[in-house]
Amino acid sequence: MTMNPMELKGALEAIIYAADEPATLDQIANAVGEEKAAVRATLDEMIAAYASEDRGIEIRAVAGGYKFYTKPQHHEVVRRFIKSLRPPLRLTMPALETLAVIAYRQPVTGPEIQEIRGVNVSGVIKTLLEKRLIVTAGRKAVMGRPIMYRSSKEFLMRFGLSDLEELPSLKEFEQLARAALGSDEGIAPIEPEASEMSETVETSGISERPTAADAAIAETMDAAPTAEAVPQESLEISEAAPAEAAHSEESKAESAS
Repeated sequence: MTMNPMELKGALEAIIYAADEPATLDQIANAVGEEKAAVRATLDEMIAAYASEDRGIEIRAVAGGYKFYTKPQHHEVVRRFIKSLRPPLRLTMPALETLAVIAYRQPVTGPEIQEIRGVNVSGVIKTLLEKRLIVTAGRKAVMGRPIMYRSSKEFLMRFGLSDLEELPSLKEFEQLARAALGSDEGIAPIEPEASEMSETVETSGISERPTAADAAIAETMDAAPTAEAVPQESLEISEAAPAEAAHSEESKAESAS
């Protein structure tokens, strides 16, 4: 099958748009029935055209394939739009800190999160699972086989991110959380004496005081890379067991270890 240049561009655009994960050169070439050299040359032309033209999206070569992304200069308006489609979430500071650990260290187990934060996080993990901000990511091949957790597609949508490569620096995460969760309406502080697992209804915003968890997370950031590309399939929301079942399995695994 031979297409003229305009037909080929239209076909490539449609394939990349429809793909849930980066479409590889082999996949695209097989689909359109053209030589890989011709497809690659057309893709290069399209990438240059989208980058130079006054458009809100662009094509990027990532993870061995090609995918559409929103341009960085439009991220803020996209975040506002996505936020308007969803009711604001209410997270306690312990939940937000735990979410940050998972986002920057994923996949990570409950015991590893607990070691970083220095407190019991089983209740907070249950809350994040229920709000679909995180999902289970299998079991780690160590004694006890604890459950691992990663951020979900809902997390990316809530924070207006195309993928994990767009995660901000840890210092900027608080500001991003304000924008994504609704500032005073979305993030509720917890008093030092309050229980880690307690639910709070007061909404006075994020504290400016550094926490022990902040320092612990920062240390882990120095020890490991933080925004590595993750295959798109790893971002799909699991349709498996409900949050309660996942929490129960984690508890059993921690007991066994």
